[in-house]
Amino acid sequence: MPGFKLSLGFTIFYLSLIVLIPLSAVFLKTFTMTWEQFWTAVTSERVMASYRLTFGASLIGAFINAIFGFIVAWVLVRYQFPGKRIVDALVDLPFALPTAVAGITLTALYSSNGWFGSFLEGTLGLKVAFTPLGVVVALTFIGLPFVVRTVQPVLEDAERELEEAAASLGASAFQTFVRVVFPTVLPSLMTGFALAFARATGEYGSVIFIAGNMPMVSEITPLFIITKLEQYDYAGATAIAVVMLLISFVLLLSINLLQAWARGKSGK
Repeated sequence: MPGFKLSLGFTIFYLSLIVLIPLSAVFLKTFTMTWEQFWTAVTSERVMASYRLTFGASLIGAFINAIFGFIVAWVLVRYQFPGKRIVDALVDLPFALPTAVAGITLTALYSSNGWFGSFLEGTLGLKVAFTPLGVVVALTFIGLPFVVRTVQPVLEDAERELEEAAASLGASAFQTFVRVVFPTVLPSLMTGFALAFARATGEYGSVIFIAGNMPMVSEITPLFIITKLEQYDYAGATAIAVVMLLISFVLLLSINLLQAWARGKSGK
């Protein structure tokens, strides 16, 4: 790479072109509204319901992925079994699969006559497709790789000698995991959680099919923004987008602060 000044200038230019300028356009378009118009656009009952569903389902999906994504990463790193490479490749499937295809597939599986949906609804009385639960399922599906691929390298680089030393000092397997392994993995796990959450808040293609898009019930905020754009209400669409951006920024900042605290506690 060339010198520092040229590299820094190129970095700032690239970030401005890809990130800052589009975000500035969103804010500038929103500033064409009066405060009363802005407040009415972003706090209507229907919009508030979409906020609750979008951020609530995203948090739930990210928490589920943090738990089971860690388990998947642990199995892939610590155990050898037939078909391991196939399982490892399947983790990246949500990355490669078009989101619309994922949405159609999930809807077919979890609808009332689908393989999973017919069992859940007929046996447990649990309806998944076209409900908020379906949104959680879709957001969990697309967020899993972020956790697994963030935690997996850390587990691979973890020093097994520390675990052996803990065991030689009389620590149980549970104590070794809680006091040795988990503090090492926690920062990367929180990073994966943040990435999964951020991805879920803006997800559109895989959700609109399985959600059913019923106002006040299963309508996500990205879909509401698209609806505003189709109605040529560009200022209203950007106003909602600004609120989502600010909420996501605050949540991600909080997660990053927690991640920095976890690194400090682990001495990394």
